[in-house]
Amino acid sequence: MSEKKNQATPFAQTYFHGTKADLKPGDIIAPGYQSNYGERKEARYIFLTATLDAAIWGAELAQGDGPERIYLVEPTGAIENDPDLTDKKFPGNPTQSFRSTEPFRVVGEVMNWQSHPAEQVQTMKAHLETLKQQGIQSLNDAE
Repeated sequence: MSEKKNQATPFAQTYFHGTKADLKPGDIIAPGYQSNYGERKEARYIFLTATLDAAIWGAELAQGDGPERIYLVEPTGAIENDPDLTDKKFPGNPTQSFRSTEPFRVVGEVMNWQSHPAEQVQTMKAHLETLKQQGIQSLNDAE
């Protein structure tokens, strides 16, 4: 009789991307499209997060008229902390938010998730508009 050994199994980190784009598994998300934030320049980076809450914010604050979507994504290259949401503005990386210049592959869609209360979304949008009016831009635009 063979003895079963307790072996560790590899764990792949789950990442999310919130948007209003209509994507399917296998689709690629890449830099080069108009940014959702700041001056809405051509985006040098694409963003992903390890928390569903941050992905929900991404979907709720995204530009466009389509429905808010949350996708499971897999980076195809290196990722780094998003300076807007890490030590440059907040201690650590509480939202587990990252950016990359290399594409992400869509591997699935989160179908059941809860939006933030409408008042909270409006408050966040108003805050972002105030920052824009004050000339405070994304650190992702400043580099």
